[in-house]
Amino acid sequence: MQRRFAIPIALLLAALLGAGVAQGELTQSNGLRVAFDGGFTPHALPRYRPAPVTVHIAGSIGTASGSPPPQLRRIAFAINRHGRLFTRGLPTCPVGLLQSTTTRAALARCRAALVGRGSFGADVDFPTLSLIPVRGRLLAFNSRDGGRPEILLHLYVSSPAQVTFVLPFKATAGRGAGAFGTVLTANIPKIAGDLGYVTEVNLKIGRRYSYQGRPRSLFSASCAAPPGFPGAIFNFAKGSFYFANGQQLTTTLTRDCRVR
Repeated sequence: MQRRFAIPIALLLAALLGAGVAQGELTQSNGLRVAFDGGFTPHALPRYRPAPVTVHIAGSIGTASGSPPPQLRRIAFAINRHGRLFTRGLPTCPVGLLQSTTTRAALARCRAALVGRGSFGADVDFPTLSLIPVRGRLLAFNSRDGGRPEILLHLYVSSPAQVTFVLPFKATAGRGAGAFGTVLTANIPKIAGDLGYVTEVNLKIGRRYSYQGRPRSLFSASCAAPPGFPGAIFNFAKGSFYFANGQQLTTTLTRDCRVR
């Protein structure tokens, strides 16, 4: 029988989590901690035109005391405005095809829409049992909701019980002329908040494909260094985490690139 558990993940594209992050940004308030890390490859990019990139994301949510953190209710992950999310012509997978599926079944149904892979760890509080640490596989699929792009994260663990959870990240255009452009947002359902919490997520996401006879990429970016400069330092991504107790933690990742 499948059980449900809470998913405090960012990712990013979010998207956004991995326990023991070595080189990420750590934000803490009132004993609540969010560690957020990420980057992209390749590191060298054109100055003026976007080129394909793969995004790497890791992070964690925990507390200074080691007690369970408050349930996460919403995540917003903003991408630098020089990065681009492009999904036109990429096959999609509806959320209904992923519900109550194993990793193998999810791939059999939606492999054409696969855009990322990773792993996650969780502490799950099964009835009549103590808190159990588990690890599982994570897949990311391209999808659409009401004509708008979204990325579905499929999380599955087989032991000590079969558990499947599908988390949609909706993509919207950023507002204003600031450092950030596309925003990926996910709401965490309350029904998934009573049996535990994810402690770590590691995700690599990116996809190259062909559309209308031209090569395309799910993510692309340029290195917007000023003329004459060999590289640039920039705000790569901003993660905002909203919790059931009213707390909000926001952290920004600063990265650099090299002009090729």
